[in-house]
Amino acid sequence: MTTDTATTARACLAQIRPGALEYDEWLAVGMAAKDAGLLFAEWDAWSRGDKRYKPKEMQAKWNSFRGNSTHAVGVGSLVKLCRDQGGRIDTAPAIEHGGRELDWNDTIGGHEAERPALQVVRQEWLEDQALPTEPNGTWDGRADFAEYLRVLFSSDERVGIVAEAWEQNTPDGSKRWLPKKGVSDRTAGELLETLAAANDLGEVIGDWPKAVGAWIRFNPLDGKGVSDENVTAMRFALVESDDISVERQYAIYRQLELPIAALVHSGGKSLHAIVRIEAPDFKEYQKRVDFLYDVCKKNGLVIDRKNRNPSRLSRLPGVTRDGRKQWLVATNIGKQTWAEWSDWIAAVNDDLPEIETLADYIANPPPLGEPLISDLLRCAHKMMLTGAANSGKSFLLLNLAISIAEGRDWLGFKCKKGRVLYVNLELDRASAINRLAMVYQAMGIPPDNAAEIDVWNLRGRSMPMTELAPRLIRRALKRKYAAVIIDPIYKVLCGDENAADQMAKFCNLFDRVCLDLGAATIHCHHHSKGEQGQKNAADRSSGSGVFKRDPDALLDMIELVIPDALRKQISNRWECDAMALAFDTARPDWREKCPQDDTVVAAKLARWAEAEGMGEIMRPPRSAAARDAEETIALRIECGTCREFRRFKPRNVFFKYPLHHLDTWGLLDDARAEGEEPQRRNPKEAGQAKADRTNAETRNAVDACRDAAGNVFLAGVVEYLGLSERGVRDRLKNAGYAIKKGQVSENAEIAEDN
Repeated sequence: MTTDTATTARACLAQIRPGALEYDEWLAVGMAAKDAGLLFAEWDAWSRGDKRYKPKEMQAKWNSFRGNSTHAVGVGSLVKLCRDQGGRIDTAPAIEHGGRELDWNDTIGGHEAERPALQVVRQEWLEDQALPTEPNGTWDGRADFAEYLRVLFSSDERVGIVAEAWEQNTPDGSKRWLPKKGVSDRTAGELLETLAAANDLGEVIGDWPKAVGAWIRFNPLDGKGVSDENVTAMRFALVESDDISVERQYAIYRQLELPIAALVHSGGKSLHAIVRIEAPDFKEYQKRVDFLYDVCKKNGLVIDRKNRNPSRLSRLPGVTRDGRKQWLVATNIGKQTWAEWSDWIAAVNDDLPEIETLADYIANPPPLGEPLISDLLRCAHKMMLTGAANSGKSFLLLNLAISIAEGRDWLGFKCKKGRVLYVNLELDRASAINRLAMVYQAMGIPPDNAAEIDVWNLRGRSMPMTELAPRLIRRALKRKYAAVIIDPIYKVLCGDENAADQMAKFCNLFDRVCLDLGAATIHCHHHSKGEQGQKNAADRSSGSGVFKRDPDALLDMIELVIPDALRKQISNRWECDAMALAFDTARPDWREKCPQDDTVVAAKLARWAEAEGMGEIMRPPRSAAARDAEETIALRIECGTCREFRRFKPRNVFFKYPLHHLDTWGLLDDARAEGEEPQRRNPKEAGQAKADRTNAETRNAVDACRDAAGNVFLAGVVEYLGLSERGVRDRLKNAGYAIKKGQVSENAEIAEDN
């Protein structure tokens, strides 16, 4: 063992108070001391500082320790115990971890400025605090006892009092006094009434042994016994520590802001703090007392855990003990409730930034984060995608992962190139990887940056976000992800999704991931039940309204109804596009031979292809397009929340497995979701909108019928639109065209044919 390690161990022993340790911690100190090369005499001399020291057992304990340089309990344990008690130790990193090589899972730390969790009191800065003035010689204790009763009990609650004790022989031949069970036959109101008429406290509680004083149970009883099951309200717990001076105890109690209902000087070496616990049942009482004792221990108070049960006795204020007073030092100090105190403890242990003054930055504000998804999401911000089941949410997120990795557009939004982690909670490993390959293929791009996409497959291993977040952060800390996609979040929910407080805590975990990794988090959630068309985009997600308020960007996908007539239009357009793409590959000059108006009518284009001997080329893509049109679902993607940018206009898409395609033709402009009412316009606006659509349709028809020389003939437009010649003439005139000798002209000033 190195000299540095032994020196560090000795420095720790000099600052660790043995009386402040639990038994297992005391053993750990011995193991660590032996592991560091210290002598038995050094550990034995240090242990004598504890009143529990038993000289006959020391050597046997020391011999049982089998320490070595790789032992799990090393000098690092001494360093931690020393710092927990406010000690100051400067060490090398290896000593921090017991003199062994650091492991990947070790926590790196130990700087003297760091505080263990739950530590409020810094022992090196703590000053003893004088108690309020002790009662003078005329004190008879009645006022202290009365005030104690009023603070802790209702007038109708029974109080357990012990004013009798018995002597017990100890193994070393001495004797000690122990309290008897006492009585609980009177209520606080009855005791106060008797006390008001009494000349001294002995008339109320009986004569107590002057050598040992008297005791009281600080929680009310049912009058049938004095065990835990007889406690009627688990309102208080006892905190007692006699390892340090009462002035230091008092200073720690005050700094800890303990919600103390009554603070009693024991007449000995301790202050008995009756702390508000306010537990609804025994299970919660145990939980709160354990937390209370842990906080006290981390802040320099040695608590006897035998005092933890709710029927425990404490020192009764107002009596004397071997000539010393058991007096009421204070009432109602610190925080007023358990909830207030526990929240305060959490707050003072946080790692929150300091409050800043705007004047320091108003002239030179910090730069905004770069957009990860242009006009939608900044780097290290949060986005949620909501939608109905089977709307392809996972495929859309896979598409987004690839778009970020490759620096491509996604739904018309430009993505900044970066590394992506896809946390897969729903699919088996093979399905997830195959889906990514499938989306790459459907996007029609090579996987040049597939190495920038990591997949964490957790199906069957999912856990609440409270557990997942730290594991995720630890694994991803050095990977420099631009985005972490979690799909879906119902697998990691912790709590009731309809409870706002629980979901607020859940959503805060995504902030933690963003902050620690510097990455955006993107996740998806499902719609609530019922027709969504009657709701705003932000209100469609299932669960608490926290979901719509929390993300920086919220996108919602709602399915649109496709009537038969519209589905035929979609099929016609897709069939034409599919055939044209096949012809472009097989016969690039085909457009020079095919009539213009035939290119936009699937049946005409198919007949022309058959006549040109391209039926075999045409039929497979046309059939596939028709099948896609029959199976596709239409979706409208809306902005529910866009905190950093202007809200974008809704974007209509078709989900053609496995990819979502923007509706660039405007086929879905008039489509509505189930339960959604058409947009209401006044008659004038409605008439203008209809005229605009008719004119646009007419202009498209004119463009489609233009031949290679740029000529457009009336007969072709009539055939294309499938309307009467008179009706087509009216349409052309309204759209600003003229007709001369059967030819359509854009110059409306020329004389028209009749």
